[in-house]
Parts: sequence; C-alpha cells; structure tokens
Amino acid sequence: MKSLRFLLIAFTAMLFANTASAQQKTVQTAIIKTAIYCDHCKQCESCGDRLQTTLLKEKGVQMIVLDEKAMTIKVTYNSKKTDLGKIKTAISKLGYDADDVKADIAAYEGLDGCCKKQG
Repeated sequence: MKSLRFLLIAFTAMLFANTASAQQKTVQTAIIKTAIYCDHCKQCESCGDRLQTTLLKEKGVQMIVLDEKAMTIKVTYNSKKTDLGKIKTAISKLGYDADDVKADIAAYEGLDGCCKKQG
C-alpha cells in the first residue's frame, strides 16, 4: 500500500513538473534588427512611445525594449498567442524594418522627419 501511494505521489509530481515546463516554453524572447535613425526615440511621438504602445496591444506581446543605439527591438511574447512573423509585420506597419520584413512605405512616409534616414 505504501509503495502504491509513493507511486501515485511520484506520478502526480512528474505530471505537474511536465505541465509547468511546457507552460514556460511558451514565452519567447526575440531580438529584431531594425533601422532607427532618430536620436530621441523614446520621447519622439512617432517612434519610441508609439512603437511601445502599439506593439503591446498586439495579442501575446508581453514586453518591448527599444535599443535605438543598437537599432534593435527586444520582444518578449507568448508563442501560443502570436508568432514572430506577426510581430515583424506589426513593426513594418509602423514604418520600420523588422529583420527581413521591410517597412511599409506609406507608414514610413508618415513618420516624423527625425525618424527617417537622412541623406
């Protein structure tokens, strides 16, 4: 009887451990290369704040970290709710390149002058 109880407890613990590890794997972090030319992005109306608030509205996106010096966007997201392709498309629709996804032309034209490549 004790060995049956032990097996039952061990099986239950193993089941919970598998469930917990499967849930943790749904949170992914990706670093997306972009092209940001603005030197005041975090205060600029068409860059930092808009980029942050718009992407956080995307289903599954949990956190955004913009690094304008390295020209990257670090995105933490739930892979059960969204995927990297959808996130890159959302960035493109804001007027920015996202790795291999080029910026939407109309959205890029709508950016402030300070956010566009000079020269």
